[in-house]
Formats: sequence, C-alpha cells, structure tokens
Amino acid sequence: MTKILNIAGFVVGLLALVVQFALTIPASMEAGRSLVGSVFHYFSYFTILTNVLVVLVHLAALSGVPRFFTQAWVRAGVAVSILLVGIVYWQLLSGIWQPEGLFLVCDVALHYVAPVLYLIWWLVAGTDGSLSWRHLPLWLAYPLLYVTYVLVRAPIAGEVPYYFLDARLNGWPSVLFYLAAILVTFAFLGRIAMLADRLIASGKPSRANASV
Repeated sequence: MTKILNIAGFVVGLLALVVQFALTIPASMEAGRSLVGSVFHYFSYFTILTNVLVVLVHLAALSGVPRFFTQAWVRAGVAVSILLVGIVYWQLLSGIWQPEGLFLVCDVALHYVAPVLYLIWWLVAGTDGSLSWRHLPLWLAYPLLYVTYVLVRAPIAGEVPYYFLDARLNGWPSVLFYLAAILVTFAFLGRIAMLADRLIASGKPSRANASV
C-alpha cells in the first residue's frame, strides 16, 4: 500500500504540475507577461512550490534521491505545508474563481487530491517518532522565506500571487493580520504533526521486537 500511495502521489502531482504549467504559460503571456515573467509568475504560487516538494518527497521515497527529502523532519514539514495549502485554498481562495476544463482538473489535483494522498502516505509510512519542537523553526522558515520573496518582488513585478498579500489593495494592517493568522495556523499544524508522529510511532513495533 505504501508504494502504491507513493506512485499515485508522484504521478498525480507531477502530471498536475506539468499540465498546469502548460496551461498557465500561454495564458500568462496573453495577459502581457514575457516568457520569463510567466515562468516566474507560475512559480510564485505557494501551491505550486509546495506540490513540487511533495513530488520530490514521493520520488525520494521511491528511489532514495534526493536524499534530503528522505529525512523525517523534511517529510513532516512538507506534510504541514501541503495541509496548509488545502486549508488556505478552501477558506480564502476557492470561492473567488471558477476554473473550468483542465484548469479545474489541475485545481482539484493540486489543492485536494495530491495533499490527501501525501498526508495518507505520511501517516502510514512517513513518521518515525523523531519530531520535536526544534523542527518547528525549520518548518516555519519555508513560509517566511516565501512571504519575504513575494513582498520584495511585489513592487518589482507589480503584482502578488494572492489577494490577501496585496498591501496596495488591502493595506498593510490587513496583510499583516492574514500573515499572522497563517503563520499561527502553520505552527498549530506543526504541533499536531509532532503529536501524530509520536502517537503513530508509539504504536509501531520496535525493530528489536520485530526481528524476534
């Protein structure tokens, strides 16, 4: 079952990312961006970046490379991040646009199917009981670096990927409120991941007992 989940997650995630790229770049160029600008626009979304990480973890679980993504704390951090993707999309973004056709297929795959497959796999096979509070700052570094990049890029690109990060539209108090809420949610999910990791690992037989 573990291998099936990995293969399914890898295939669904990779195909959704490739199709979304193929759809986004022409549409972005028609909107007036250059080819390079369109590529940057595509990779400016937290959803896209996090799904890339999901695909890399699945690949590492199947092949052993990249080795960085075989580490338990990295797998858990990706689990927290992809869960946040689903929650934020459901709460803040799903109601503001109505994708159709292949855009809808990719939308569902990247925001719901890939996260669910990854989280099921992580709960079944990605935990080992090694998570602790020291990992939380490492996990939080990812969304913090992302937000820093988006806000620094905003005056240069003249746009942000998510409306709630647009200080020109909403004002800085609103932007900071949303950022604080998202980071607190991320930290809460991180704590839940630690507890789940400990609980699941405690129910697994030790290697010594398993070898008897």
